[in-house]
Amino acid sequence: MMMATRNGNYVEGISRSQVILLPDTLDDYVGEDNPVRFIDAFVDGLDMKELGFKHSEPSEEGRPPYDPRDMLKLYVYGYLNQVRSSRKLERESHRNVEVIWLMKKLAPDFKTIADFRKCNVDCIKPVFREFVYLCRSLDLFGAELVGIDGTKFKAVNSKDRNFNEKKLQSSLKLINEKIERYLNELQENDDKNDDDVRKVAGRLKEKISKLEEKKDEYTRMQNWMRETGQKEVSLTDRESRLMRAGNGKKLDVCYNVESAVDSKNHLVAEYYVTNSPSDKNELAKAAIGAKENLGVEKLDATADSGFFDAEQIRDCVDNGITPYVTEQKSIGSAKRAGIPTPDFYKSKFAYDAETDAYTCPAGQKLEFMHIADKGKGRRMRVYGTTACSKCPFFLTRCTADRSGRKIYRGLNEELVEEMRKRIKEDPSKVELRKELCEHLFGTMKSAFNQGYLLLKGSRKVNGEVGLTMLAYNMRRAINILGARALIASVG
Repeated sequence: MMMATRNGNYVEGISRSQVILLPDTLDDYVGEDNPVRFIDAFVDGLDMKELGFKHSEPSEEGRPPYDPRDMLKLYVYGYLNQVRSSRKLERESHRNVEVIWLMKKLAPDFKTIADFRKCNVDCIKPVFREFVYLCRSLDLFGAELVGIDGTKFKAVNSKDRNFNEKKLQSSLKLINEKIERYLNELQENDDKNDDDVRKVAGRLKEKISKLEEKKDEYTRMQNWMRETGQKEVSLTDRESRLMRAGNGKKLDVCYNVESAVDSKNHLVAEYYVTNSPSDKNELAKAAIGAKENLGVEKLDATADSGFFDAEQIRDCVDNGITPYVTEQKSIGSAKRAGIPTPDFYKSKFAYDAETDAYTCPAGQKLEFMHIADKGKGRRMRVYGTTACSKCPFFLTRCTADRSGRKIYRGLNEELVEEMRKRIKEDPSKVELRKELCEHLFGTMKSAFNQGYLLLKGSRKVNGEVGLTMLAYNMRRAINILGARALIASVG
């Protein structure tokens, strides 16, 4: 057998049996500009009691707990370096020099690490805000414009463990068919005394028993959905919901993570988690939260058409926020309403605020008639005219409704028209939205590999996502200013 030999032309390491001289102290292993030093300084500067962390004041009785500062440092380091699970963090505390330095050689077991995160999820958002305040003091936020968008994070719940009424009915039908088939097989074998037949009968009875249990479970789920009005139920994480993820190409059980990203350095100003698949009712909450965290009186906010809602726009304006939201296309709804040609779509009708009336393309006035309820809490002002029957475009180009053309105007339509005018005069803010929010989502899901969740329940998920948002902001700040400057800012 031939042995490979080295010819000495490579860069070679030292002999493993050679005695080496290590640095005198653990501190010498970590450079002065290492980001881990900033994590240490930042967390040491937090008031853990005010932030609500458990064991922020240790008890004089019982076994001493770990300092919540040390545990928080471990998690911040982990999320900053794509190490999120408690078992992996435990391993890092034994072998990673940076973690050993950060934890001062403490090595808590994985259950202690996991319990810390689980028991302190409500404290993560305040820590996130503390870092936002630090970045504000360093002028890293422009605090003039934020981009708002939502993205789906995969929940700890498979699609097989998520049910709606249709899926339950289909599953129950399949179970009943199987039970009937097994019962028929049992009946056919009743008169036979063969040992093999008895064994088969025993297995069939066992299968029927399990199917009956599953049937009872599905029936209870059906009853619960009808009693609570819920349209679906997830068995592993009860609060997660089936949503369209991955640019709407596939369905998965997820949470919707809403965020507001500042335009200056793409730092996150606000975030929160919801189990609503739609962004329709989220604009004001995200924008107001960002405004409060940034400590400003006025703020511009831009979002895509999924956030378009007149009441949300009103709430923004009432709270000192100027919205720039792209409007949803209404061509499909116009066709469904029986408008034959684009020449007579609602956008072609001119509104006069002084007379509170519309003028149609044929020159006729449509005046206010009454307020109608359009469902889902939407109330609309209805405008119409008696001149339709004499118009040459009636039932041909304008409307297929024999009672005449109706125009529906939202109670907050004037705010939508003002926004429409703003966007037309300055479309750059709407165009900026995508690069603001997509930068964040791409970093979290691709670079950080944190587009899936480890915890269950919206409250815990909100805390977990907070660690991801904190890590993202911290990484951005370190890239912009450097760890040394950040350390000096909290020193």
